[in-house]
Amino acid sequence: MPYSHAHYAGNLVDGAYSLGLFGDVATEMCIVTDGDEGLFASYADVQFTAPVRAGDVLEITAELVKVGTRSRTLDLRCLVVGRGRPDLGESSAEMLAEPIVATTATGVVVVPPPTDRG
Repeated sequence: MPYSHAHYAGNLVDGAYSLGLFGDVATEMCIVTDGDEGLFASYADVQFTAPVRAGDVLEITAELVKVGTRSRTLDLRCLVVGRGRPDLGESSAEMLAEPIVATTATGVVVVPPPTDRG
């Protein structure tokens, strides 16, 4: 997480950044499952459970939990798997023994009907 994304005291990154990353993994999921980028339709039950800070290393996951005719429901998670350690040196960092769940959400994406896909 670059320091240019820190917007708040303590080098905190705004929660919306996680939602943008969720959009990226949802796009990948749609390409893998349907051969199309798809479009995000909605988020539900967004939970910001821990802070994301500049210098963090994030892992974003999407699990496909429901397939409709054109909709795909995803469980999304943003994990902090590494954290900058400026207290030890300007570029010091460490990988965490246990990831920190920073953000979770359920997302729904839609893809074109099969006849519209190339």
